[in-house]
This record gives sequence, C-alpha cells and structure tokens, in this order.
Amino acid sequence: MRIVVAPDKFKGSLDAATVAAAIAAGVHDVVPDADCLLVPMADGGEGTVDAFLAGGASARRVRAHGPMGEWVEATYAREGSTAVLEMAAASGLVRLQRRKRDARRASTRGTGELLRDALEGGARTIVLGVGGSATTDGGVGALAALGVRFLDAAGAELQAIPAAMTALARIDLTGLDPRLAEVDLAIACDVDNPLLGPHGAAAIYGPQKGATPDDVAFLDGVLARLADAMAAASGRDLRDLPGAGAAGGLGWGLASACGARLESGVALVAQVRSLAQALVGADYCFTGEGRIDEQTLHGKVVAGVAALARTAGVPTIAFGGSVDLHVEAALRAHGVRCVPILPGPTTLTGAMHEAVPNLRAAAARTVALLEGA
Repeated sequence: MRIVVAPDKFKGSLDAATVAAAIAAGVHDVVPDADCLLVPMADGGEGTVDAFLAGGASARRVRAHGPMGEWVEATYAREGSTAVLEMAAASGLVRLQRRKRDARRASTRGTGELLRDALEGGARTIVLGVGGSATTDGGVGALAALGVRFLDAAGAELQAIPAAMTALARIDLTGLDPRLAEVDLAIACDVDNPLLGPHGAAAIYGPQKGATPDDVAFLDGVLARLADAMAAASGRDLRDLPGAGAAGGLGWGLASACGARLESGVALVAQVRSLAQALVGADYCFTGEGRIDEQTLHGKVVAGVAALARTAGVPTIAFGGSVDLHVEAALRAHGVRCVPILPGPTTLTGAMHEAVPNLRAAAARTVALLEGA
C-alpha cells in the first residue's frame, strides 16, 4: 500500500508536519509495511514556511524592518535554489500591538529586505505568501528596498510609506534590482480583489489593519495615485488584476514593477513540493485540515490536493477536526471522502489537546476499512 499524506495544519493545534506524522502512524498501526510519503502542505498563508522547513528545507533568519520601522528577526525557508517567504514574518499584523497600528505609515520594507536577501543567496525561484499583512502601501516599502525610487514633482525622493505618497509625481524603476528579471517570483494569493474601489485593498482589508473610514478613503486615493504613476513607469496597468488588492496591494506592486505572477497558494506550494509527481502510482491520498467547511471549497489545501489527486486517478480521504455536512457532500461529488476525527462529544480545548491521538486512530480505522474492502 502506497499512500501520499499531504495535509494542511490544524490551525491553533498542530502544524502540517505533525498532522502528516500522526496520520502515517495510524496507517502503520494497521499496515506496518505501508509506504507513506509525507508532503506537509500549506495554502501560501501562515504555516507555509513551516511546512517547507518540516519537509527538509533550511531556515534562514534575517534582520529586517517591521511594519512600523522597528527591527525584527524574520525567518524564511531555503531549499536548493528555491526560497519560500511569508510577508507576515516581517510585515504582518502579528508584529504589531493593536494600539500601535497606523495604516498611513505601515510599510512592507521588511518584506523587500527578505526578497533581497533571497536574491543575494542565489534564489532562482521565490514563493511569497502574502497572508496576514499589516500594510496598505501598495508594496512601495518592498519596492524601495529593492531599488525603486518614488519622487515628488521636484525630483526629491519620498519616504516609502502611504502618508508620503500624496506628493508622488513619478516612479523611477531604473534602480530596480536586476536579478529580479532572472527569477521566477510567484505571489501566493487566494483572493480576487482589485486594487481600488469598494472591493479593493483599502476598503476590504484596511479596517482590520487599524484604518478608520477616513484612512480608508485616504489610502484608496494613494493607491490610485500609485497606480497611475506605475502605469506610466512600467507600461503595465494592473489595478484591476484579480488579487491586486491582496496584502494591501503588495502583489500588485511586485507584479507591476517586477513581473511577479499571482497564483493560488495551494497550487504554488504543490508545484514546489512536486506533489503531482508524488501522486503518480499512489493507492491513496490522505489530506486534511482542522475544519472542513465552506472555505475548504475555495482555494484551501484539501480542495487543492484533492484536485491533483483526481487528475492522477488517486482516491482521496480528507481528515477534519470537524466536517460540515454540506461541504462533505460537495467534496464527495468530486471523489473525496471526509473522515471526522473526533470519537465523541468534547470541548474545543479537548479536541485540540487530543488531536494527535484522534488523528492516528481515525487514520487506523480508515485503513482497516480500506484493507477490508
């Protein structure tokens, strides 16, 4: 029996590597000689770097600027010529206490410094997850760290924060790090918001980053000014690109200036982890996430892994801490069987505390049934 085990984390309880190990342990309890290939997965958001580190990548720790200009230590993953980064490591909300959030000054500069470090380390493929952002700067901080200059009408360089961009007259791309032209830079993005307007970066995501209604209007105006200047400088007007509004416009900025591509986070992680190749010839694919619900159907790990397994003709079993019955039926129509791991009624705290033994037991029961079949 050959099983590819490719789960997401169980948020707040287990990382993806621990989930995979628990499932594999349950398989081996029933079929000791089963061949289990562990491929911890992520969707490009929180936990993506950890998934790669668990898969054997090396940790690279970098001193970078946080969203309000403070120094922080951020970690990303290196695996050969591939670097996997999370913008939240340097520019995320987790870096800010609520009382220190300032939407008009928060910057992605630290994310640009991580990208620059990856380039200096010889990366040829860079995957950047953009979940958990504290910023709505259109990526100006990151681009400034990579050599882009933002100029006023007199040609003076502006500080790369939203508050200074009201004076923006021109963007100078001539100093952009030339190594970016030789790198495959992919942005892991699972939203389809445009840059501007009522569904844009400022309106939809600004309030959770501390933006008041006045700040939202101000930031939307700044992003519009940036979009006009960037279109003139780069010849690309991507303000309506699906996903341009993710992470406060960071993906838009990198796509416009550097040619980065915005893609599904699960698809990017699967590509770098060679999941499609791993599934060839497998008997089963076991995946899972803490809660299998409506979000599962929209770009989360279980749906993404199941799609690849279906293409490979491999039956998929999805383990969940809880399983929404409506979503279970929808997944079943796509050939996915869902297995709730809880053996009986319990509290949320109890379920999270017992996640490892519950996963192991659920995997063992499932394999016993499959073997009996």
